Amino acid sequence: MISTVAPLKIAILDDYADVAVNMADWSDLGDITVFRDTLKDESALIQRLHPFEVLCLMRERTPLPGRIIRALPNLRLIVTSGLRNLSIDLAAAAERGIPVSGTEMRKTMTAELTMGLTLALERRIVVEATSLTASGWQIGLGRDLHGLTLGLVGLGKVGQQMATLGRAFGMRVAAWSQNLTAETCAAHDVNYCDSLHGLLAQSDVVSVHLVLSDRSRGLIDSAALSAMRPTATLINTSRAAIVDTVELLTCLRQGRIAGAALDVFEREPVAADDPILDNELIKSGRLLLTPHLGYASQQTFKMFYAQMAEAVAAWKARSPIRLLS
Repeated sequence: MISTVAPLKIAILDDYADVAVNMADWSDLGDITVFRDTLKDESALIQRLHPFEVLCLMRERTPLPGRIIRALPNLRLIVTSGLRNLSIDLAAAAERGIPVSGTEMRKTMTAELTMGLTLALERRIVVEATSLTASGWQIGLGRDLHGLTLGLVGLGKVGQQMATLGRAFGMRVAAWSQNLTAETCAAHDVNYCDSLHGLLAQSDVVSVHLVLSDRSRGLIDSAALSAMRPTATLINTSRAAIVDTVELLTCLRQGRIAGAALDVFEREPVAADDPILDNELIKSGRLLLTPHLGYASQQTFKMFYAQMAEAVAAWKARSPIRLLS
């Protein structure tokens, strides 16, 4: 007897690198549609997602506030990468009886990228490589990390990994955050600072590792940037809104700090007319930009998509799934 049950309609959102289909076994789950772009217009997004029963999200690339969840009558399951996604209105999903499932998260990739950006910025790797490929040669001098002070704004899991990496390069490591204690710093062989401006004033490289919250939003403002040394650099792989980007660009253009490397942006993907794409700063090597690569690695995405597919399969089979809370 031929089944008349319609296949499950599944949307995989924001697959920028076009890898989702090949990184997991999606067979027999339903009709899979992959979207590689991010729609910012809510009405267009609702129209796009209207037919789908299952949405597979990549982190916070496409937010799902309550007004969107309530506008999708066919939606029955949300699956996100990671076990925390603040861009999903969990209460609205619960009101509709829609389970929200998450995946595990690997722990090392953001710290690795942050140290890579630090090395690339300090040693001028990108601009020097660009000079070579344009038939040029050395056009400036970078500085090595040994003997510099790494200032960590936040000493959570990523901050602790950065402390280990910094010491491996011979850096002195100091840290500050609102709730950080001298005892915690001592446990991780990190120098404790009792104020943000005190940390910034003594650091050669400042790296941000805080969760975005009301307390951290706009924390690195004009006054904080003014506390930094003119030879210092700033690395942000956390959340864009923690740093006042307008003031950061002003500081860079005026030479009040030496450089910055950013992996996170207020609007992603970055629009072609975004002021952050300052060609002069980029060409000079004072500004290094990467397209939110902090968690984007082969191993991580294989885990994300495999566990997303497993969650959909388990939900179809009415088996327990890992839920966000």
